Amino acid sequence: MFPEANKGYTYEDCKATADWLLAQTAVQPLVGIVCGSGLGGLADMLKDQVVFNYKDIPNFPQSTVHGHAGRLVFGTMKGRACVCMQGRFHLYEGYPIQKITLPMRIFKLLGVKTVMLTNAAGGLNQDFKVGDVMIIKDHLNMPGFAGNNPLSGPNDERFGVRFPCMSDAYDRELQQLAMDVGHELGYSDFLKEGVYCVLGGPSFETIAECRMLHRLGADAVGMSTAHEVIVARHCGMRVFALSLITNKAVMDYDSEEKANHEEVLQTGKQRAEQLERLVSTMVVKMEHNTNDA
Repeated sequence: MFPEANKGYTYEDCKATADWLLAQTAVQPLVGIVCGSGLGGLADMLKDQVVFNYKDIPNFPQSTVHGHAGRLVFGTMKGRACVCMQGRFHLYEGYPIQKITLPMRIFKLLGVKTVMLTNAAGGLNQDFKVGDVMIIKDHLNMPGFAGNNPLSGPNDERFGVRFPCMSDAYDRELQQLAMDVGHELGYSDFLKEGVYCVLGGPSFETIAECRMLHRLGADAVGMSTAHEVIVARHCGMRVFALSLITNKAVMDYDSEEKANHEEVLQTGKQRAEQLERLVSTMVVKMEHNTNDA
């Protein structure tokens, strides 16, 4: 009934998965949250939880990365109905890009209006420090330059148009709301904004690659998020995203620094509570700031 492997990306497949989930929870989520490396604590904030392991959800991929729990959590955050992905999928796990972004289409069919994505990223901007939180205002999609775009292949108009605009991919009102909320919470000293660049991974970047990306205008670099943003925008959801700067990209051949995944998870732990407060406060305030979230 639910063919695996290379199938599972059609409108009908996504609808079957969404219907399967909705049949087992009373929560009809308006906000979808994606937790990046070490940031799964956001899901733990949800009240009245209904939890699904990815492996039990028809058509859903499996998370294979340490720091990604692999659970879909429905619940309420201060009264607002949410669904939260504890763990996401990446190109470097070997998934086709359409499979990585499948949850965004399922979000849409669950009734989600606004998607909030978090990730761990390396800082390219020399003014950034480890532990800074960057509100993403735009992205550079390197795999897309090479033809690996999640919208490649036949387009189903029920999801969105063939050639979607991306100049407004990141909702400006939500960026401003994040800045305002961050200011209220006293986070101004570590809250930044900038451009996120996605690469395929899983190897971290060379020094030459970091220098090139910085010159191209990237402030942070990572291995996720942009693909999900493209699909979320394609099907009409509003998008807010932020990066936790977990390491500084190495730009100097004399440097002894080396990027590593443990450092990423450690920084996640240290900032997690503040990130959770930022996102949860935004979720509560969104209904006062917008009509359609």
